[in-house]
Amino acid sequence: MAKLPISCFIIARNEADRISRSIRSVIEWVDDVLVVDGGSTDATIAVSQREGARVVSNEWPGFGQQKRFAEDHCRHKWTLNIDADEVVTPELRAQIEGLFVNRTPPLVAYGMPIRLVYPGAEKPRSFARDHWCVRLYDRTVVRFRDSAIHDSVVTDGYEVGSLGAPLHHFSIRSFNDMRRKLDNRMWISIQYTAASSPIQLMPRLLTEFPMHFFKYYIIRRHFTGGLAGVRYAGVQAWYRLLRIYRLIHSFHQYRDLPSPAVNADDSLWSIGEPPRH
Repeated sequence: MAKLPISCFIIARNEADRISRSIRSVIEWVDDVLVVDGGSTDATIAVSQREGARVVSNEWPGFGQQKRFAEDHCRHKWTLNIDADEVVTPELRAQIEGLFVNRTPPLVAYGMPIRLVYPGAEKPRSFARDHWCVRLYDRTVVRFRDSAIHDSVVTDGYEVGSLGAPLHHFSIRSFNDMRRKLDNRMWISIQYTAASSPIQLMPRLLTEFPMHFFKYYIIRRHFTGGLAGVRYAGVQAWYRLLRIYRLIHSFHQYRDLPSPAVNADDSLWSIGEPPRH
């Protein structure tokens, strides 16, 4: 069977230990696999090339901007975006192949569920309900948002299709790695958050943790994940609370700092300061 006229692009930085699995999930059936490297200091580039992907380097500009850069370097107008810690399942591959039976899908964009896989596990928890994102689309019609912190496809005015099969998301190598990532994303979020009065934020110190614990544990069904689910919901909720505290405590002092480095220091449960370059 001929490969599909799709460019699958992956943005990456220091993902040598897990990008192979992502590339292998698409390399056999899409015509073009592109890895945009954002300044890796490990073997990400070599591993990606070994697995058959094209590699283009671009210093990190922000999440949305890096994905827009990748779009510009794709060979096909139809693009599939996956992250370096995501895997296209056989079921999702079959559904995407079905869209291209007549060469051109009927809609301009398609979303799919993203199912988180806990550290050390091989598949998502039972009845997982994590995210739904547009990842397959015609880049000549719709594109990723030009944003440093938001990486979502803007589909205003267009009908979006829905695929039922999921991407598997091996998002965190460990719970310590999860804390590092959340801490880093939090400082980026703080930098781009519009000014708010500490008086307006103070009540959220009481509501932020329980509200987000409920969101992750009940609404997103991490209660089906046993102790790992409790831990995941707790870490997510803690960093939501910590973000509000840090906005109140240090918003004016740190607002104009440059974006934090991707690899933040691992002093993550303290109040702390933004990671330095």
